[in-house]
Amino acid sequence: MYSSVASAAVYGIEARIIRCEADYSEGLPMFTMVGFLSNEVREAKDRVRTALKNSGFGLKPKHITINLSPADIRKAGTGFDLPVALAVMAASEMIPDNKLNSILVAGELGLNGEVKAIPGILPIVLAAKAEGYTACMVPKDNVMEGAVVEGIDCLGVSTLTEAVRFLVGETSLEPVKVDVEELFKKAMQTYTVDFAEVSGQYAAKRAVEIAVSGQHNILMSGPPGAGKTMIARRIPSIMPSLTFEESMELSRIYSVAGKLDKDHFFMTRRPFRSPHHTATVTGVIGGGVYPTPGEVSLASSGVLFLDEMPEFNREVIEALRQPLEDRHVNISRLSAQYEYPACFMLAASMNPCPCGYYPDRNRCSCTDTMIERYRRHISQPILDRVDLYINVDQTDFEELNGSGGAESSETIRARVEKTMKIQQERYRGLDICFNSQLSASRIKEFCRLGREENLLMKNAFERLELSARGYHRVLKLARTIADMEGSEAISCEHLSEALGYRENVKNP
Repeated sequence: MYSSVASAAVYGIEARIIRCEADYSEGLPMFTMVGFLSNEVREAKDRVRTALKNSGFGLKPKHITINLSPADIRKAGTGFDLPVALAVMAASEMIPDNKLNSILVAGELGLNGEVKAIPGILPIVLAAKAEGYTACMVPKDNVMEGAVVEGIDCLGVSTLTEAVRFLVGETSLEPVKVDVEELFKKAMQTYTVDFAEVSGQYAAKRAVEIAVSGQHNILMSGPPGAGKTMIARRIPSIMPSLTFEESMELSRIYSVAGKLDKDHFFMTRRPFRSPHHTATVTGVIGGGVYPTPGEVSLASSGVLFLDEMPEFNREVIEALRQPLEDRHVNISRLSAQYEYPACFMLAASMNPCPCGYYPDRNRCSCTDTMIERYRRHISQPILDRVDLYINVDQTDFEELNGSGGAESSETIRARVEKTMKIQQERYRGLDICFNSQLSASRIKEFCRLGREENLLMKNAFERLELSARGYHRVLKLARTIADMEGSEAISCEHLSEALGYRENVKNP
């Protein structure tokens, strides 16, 4: 007998429908699986056979052939266990296959018949909905994640026996429902840090507000303990709330990476990713033998913070060039091409020298050679992709011991949202949302300068020896500063402030 069960495989953050075909016939007793399979998929036959036995569904010694179609696409992961088991049972007429025609199935099987959680359920359910399936049968620990998708029933099962009893009509499974609006309301109440806790540092906070308003990259330099990390960790608290579309894409990334669970099954807050400086290129950019999203993708719609940026491996820093420009990552493999979003805001910090106290020669003992070597860890092409460079000095005693007065994150966020709204109205109908995303051709349209402003930029271009990329980034930064003041025209004052943040980028 022949049967077929629908499942799915994840590629990048998208899923593709896979048919698990089973043939159960007379012949030499054996269990064969074909269809361009990875090792863990090939091992499914042993898990399935044992799970069926331990669940009380013994198979007669016949010839079993499993094909995962289409056969020209590589299949990886353990999510094919449950559909393979059900396909075999349907082919052997142990269960009817009428219900399986409209259900997509995914899940890993334990040897005792337990259905275990797998990564990538959210894109799998989205693919099932797009293909017209009415329901998805998934592991119970993944059911809340899949239930976020409207328009398709998500059924959770904890054992193979439970799945079989549902398919034969002995029991019913109620679809799980999730109140997404309630999730967003709770998310706004869970910020544990606030800019009101940062004493002084007005120039740094102004620079961060500009950076967030236009989604510009920022690099902070200063001695140890000045507050660089403290400021960076509060950046998400002044960013607007995620939209549902942003949350869905971000949740898909985290789902594929296996970072969602039954308690945190949907992303409702902007991420703040701060990898350690020992992170590898694969860990930061993504990839691996079986490609998974890296930190640049996990930081999408949020902040990627590189603390002590010069301490990172130079290869890691240089690998950021393409994601910073293209806002996505392409991973090429012999069997497939994977694309992951990487639309993040880069925030980085560094010391002015290896010990951190230059130019205070009373405390700094670094030689000029040591300082030069330390700074050269960050190449000029990377610095060219930084929009704001700000010095963060030590806070004096009066500011540190002052009684309040610092603006809260809520107050700053209100201004940021106002500036972002201006940009969204300006770029309505285009494929961009923020000033930092302007291409060279669109800069000429949206960042027009008057005669005096052109003369100022001409002098700055020659004095600062700006590259073409650096010149364009100054204009985009000035556009954001003008938007913050509600000005349609970019003035000399806006350009001067933008140039002030740019002046030290060439030699931090």
